[in-house]
Amino acid sequence: MRHVAKIILKTKASHYLGLIIWIVPLLLFNNGQHSLMPQDEAMYAVRARWMLESGDWITPQSWGELVYEKTPGFYWLLAAFYKIFGINEVTSRLPAQIACIFSLLLTYEIAVILLNRRIAWLASAILGVSFLWLQSSRLATANTVTICVALLGFYCLLKAELNLKYHFYWSFGAGFSFALGFLIRGQLIFVPMIGLLPYLIWEHSRHRHLSNPIFYLGFVIGLIPSLAWFWLSWQRYGGIVFEQFFALAVRIAAEKRNGNSCLFYLWNTPLKTFPWGFFSLWGTILILRHPIFRYRLILVGCPLVILTEISLISTRLPHYALILYPVMAMQAAIAFDWLCKIYDNKLKTKYFVSLPRNLSYIFGGLGGLIFLAAILLYTDILPIAIGKDVDIISYRQIALILGLGWLTLPLIWIARHRFGKTFLTAKYWLASWLLTAWLALAATGAIGLLGNYNPDVKVFLQQRAIARVLENNSINFVVQKTEALTTGGDEALLLLTFYTPHWGQRFKQIQQLPPGNYAWVSPEFSVVSTAYRQLGTFRGWKLIQFENG
Repeated sequence: MRHVAKIILKTKASHYLGLIIWIVPLLLFNNGQHSLMPQDEAMYAVRARWMLESGDWITPQSWGELVYEKTPGFYWLLAAFYKIFGINEVTSRLPAQIACIFSLLLTYEIAVILLNRRIAWLASAILGVSFLWLQSSRLATANTVTICVALLGFYCLLKAELNLKYHFYWSFGAGFSFALGFLIRGQLIFVPMIGLLPYLIWEHSRHRHLSNPIFYLGFVIGLIPSLAWFWLSWQRYGGIVFEQFFALAVRIAAEKRNGNSCLFYLWNTPLKTFPWGFFSLWGTILILRHPIFRYRLILVGCPLVILTEISLISTRLPHYALILYPVMAMQAAIAFDWLCKIYDNKLKTKYFVSLPRNLSYIFGGLGGLIFLAAILLYTDILPIAIGKDVDIISYRQIALILGLGWLTLPLIWIARHRFGKTFLTAKYWLASWLLTAWLALAATGAIGLLGNYNPDVKVFLQQRAIARVLENNSINFVVQKTEALTTGGDEALLLLTFYTPHWGQRFKQIQQLPPGNYAWVSPEFSVVSTAYRQLGTFRGWKLIQFENG
């Protein structure tokens, strides 16, 4: 028994190390330039910085406007990182990157319980090379952190069911984790909690979570920071705190964006997770067909409930489906494990014996087309035909890697099954799928597409005259409407607010600006007086100095 335990610990350590080596480069690769995405990165960053610099850790605000739409957990986390590492884009994105690493490890541990170690490692690896997941993990937003906390709560529930000796601690940890998720992301933490209801209700006779008082005790104690924050805020500002907080939930439920219908996630999520979404669907079919899976209510019921939840609300955005990605990765891993067994002739199947071969040829053909398109982009033939689209040209390196990678799939199959290269086992075939995605995403980060979202703001602010003024002076803001800082309407205001090193005051009229002061002036004002010296303009916002009294 002791020998078996040592082997398990050694395997777990090697899997952990492999996953960390797998994901960390993807989180760090960049072209040396960073700039925030106004929505939602700059919004979170500005509010967190405001808390740090004002010393008011209770009130989320921007230029005097109260912003009580969300609980402050992520603002506190960002502000704490700013305090330790300084205020910049890299620091802003650290919490999400760290949460991504822990999410992969938690996905591994959960999948070990639900499935086995081989599929668990594969599921975590697939999750790490899912495009939208990686992009979100490199943003200064609360999405990945919230999912990480939800995964922790789910893991604690499973451990409480299996480990009776430490049942008390795991149950408490589950409740505490979900309450911590409320502090970080507010009402949205209830989406994964509701998703667990099939498991919690229909398998209650086995785990008894819903009748476990320790679980509720952990949840109540975990709510103390949130309740204290609400109480202190209400004491200071009254009912507007709750009005704003619940108004966001109502707006998300009722506001329809981009005309997305209730079927939005049925096509958008597979598109965003391609090709893993296709294998996730096949994995779901395998789970339903084979009763050996003990946790079908988790692997199928949970994502189905969550999909229904996010489809019913009117605000349908791609990142709302991120909570599905860990389970989708497990489903895809099940499908790949099944395909690999067919590839190595370890599984006899009457109808699907040629499926690995067909998939190799299909994706190989697709890879050939993508590779050809990349060559045309490099030779400037295709850009001339499509009007020299600069954005498309910037993707040619990714297309080249993706095309070459998928072309190896039929080559590996042919070499093994036509030319007898028996050493080319399913591991090589599977590695081709994973490494192709990894290299393509690594290239995406290396050319700046996963970190430099507004390069023009850096180009403008790094001009010598502009940089000297910003570095040595407090900069005021002349703006009447600051709704942009709560709704994200004015992206330029959000970016300039974050990237201005020394904040001054907010004025509603240019005439209120004290003599000698500098200010960013919103586009709604025209600067015609010779008393104001204009130093530069960014997206309509003017940097001026009031020279005369």
